[in-house]
Amino acid sequence: MGTLPALSVVIPHLNEPSDNLRQCLLALQAQRSDGISFEVIVVDNGSADLPAAVCASFPDVRLVSQPTPGPGPARNLGAAESSGDLLAFIDADCVAQPGWIKSLVGFLNGRPEVDLVGGDIGIRMTDPEKPTSIEAYESIYSYRARSYVERYGFAATGNMAVRRTVFEAVGPFGGISTMEDTEWGQKATSMGYRIAFVPEAKVLTPSCKSFAELSRRWDRHVAHEFRHIEGRRLGTLRWLLSCAVVAASPIGELAKVLASDRISGVGSRVGAMACLTRIRLYRAWLMVRLLQTRRQAALVDNWNRGD
Repeated sequence: MGTLPALSVVIPHLNEPSDNLRQCLLALQAQRSDGISFEVIVVDNGSADLPAAVCASFPDVRLVSQPTPGPGPARNLGAAESSGDLLAFIDADCVAQPGWIKSLVGFLNGRPEVDLVGGDIGIRMTDPEKPTSIEAYESIYSYRARSYVERYGFAATGNMAVRRTVFEAVGPFGGISTMEDTEWGQKATSMGYRIAFVPEAKVLTPSCKSFAELSRRWDRHVAHEFRHIEGRRLGTLRWLLSCAVVAASPIGELAKVLASDRISGVGSRVGAMACLTRIRLYRAWLMVRLLQTRRQAALVDNWNRGD
């Protein structure tokens, strides 16, 4: 390419519908008019069909393959194959909103004291005027990007950027058995690297299409949480107490649902509350089941290798 790009965008890919990846790449391509040079690296993680045709239809998009399962290893390979001083991570089903690249590059170049950033993540609704109950729920609860950054010290890898030198110093993302974005980000901030939230750098991602899909997403989170209680003193008791809290928690969330500016209308709020109650009860049930079966590893692997 002659000169090095200012930014390298890494996109892990696994069995994603071709139209989703195409929409992701189209949104990035549209941002070349902002005058910032960037490359895109799509890392396939074992799809039944490689997205070769989609990637080949865009300039400065490279497709590489990572056979090791997990979005973490896929992102690690993409980072290793890239050449920009700044690395950005986005998921294959996400659509970067106008100015995403400009906001990330401008913020990091203008704030040398900041080492990594997370942007906002919203739901790409089928019909914004009539969101489904799952879309309404996910708009409020599924992607609390500001909270991840400002309260918990990590950025979701569906919308994250980091200086290459910092990424190399912290080390690679973990494998399939880890919550790779949480653990990597918290490792970085524990090492003294500074993180910031950039609301102008926003992406939209599709909502789950069914309750089965939504619950499957939670399988992985609950399984990872369960891993941390095994072997701990009073671990089982603490887990059961947490289970009770989760089951009762919808009562305390009503005010948040009513006040949220992420959705509007009575119907959307009723739907969000109904979905919230259902998923919290499912999580509580799953927590009890894990105590009985101890099969958390199977839940993690199934999440990653599904269609």
